[in-house]
Amino acid sequence: MFSNIGWGEMLILLVAALVILGPERLPGAVRWTAQSLRQVRDYATGATQQLRDELGPEFDEIRKPLEQLNELRSMNPRAMVTKHLLDGDDSFLSDLTNFDKPVSKPNSGNGSTNTGSGDFTMPKEQKPLERNERPPVDPDAT
Repeated sequence: MFSNIGWGEMLILLVAALVILGPERLPGAVRWTAQSLRQVRDYATGATQQLRDELGPEFDEIRKPLEQLNELRSMNPRAMVTKHLLDGDDSFLSDLTNFDKPVSKPNSGNGSTNTGSGDFTMPKEQKPLERNERPPVDPDAT
C-alpha cells in the first residue's frame, strides 16, 4: 500500500505528525490509523471473497480482460516493436544515438549552400526580420 512512499517521506510525515499532534496524542493517532487501515483492508478482502463466492467461475472470466488491460498499460512500445518487428534484436538501434543532429558534408568553398552534386551544408543563420520588413523571395521555390 505504501510502495510509493520511501523512508525519507515516512520520516517527514512522522516529524510533521509529531509537530502537529504533539507527543501526547501521536501514539493514539498512530494506533487509530493502523486500525483504520486494517479495517479497510479487511473490508476489501471480504468484498473480493464475497464476489468470488457469488460469481464462482464467472469471476475469473471477468478478471481476465482486466488483467489484459493491465498488461497493455505496462507495455513498453519500444520493446513491443523490437519483439514483433525485429525478433528481439535491437542492436542496431543502440548504434544510432544522434537522430536529431543533421549530417552535413563539408562545403566546397564556392559559397553556395547546394552545389547540385549531392553536397549539402546547413544554410547560414539569418538575422530576424525587422518590423514591416519583407522576407527575401526565392524564385526557385515558387
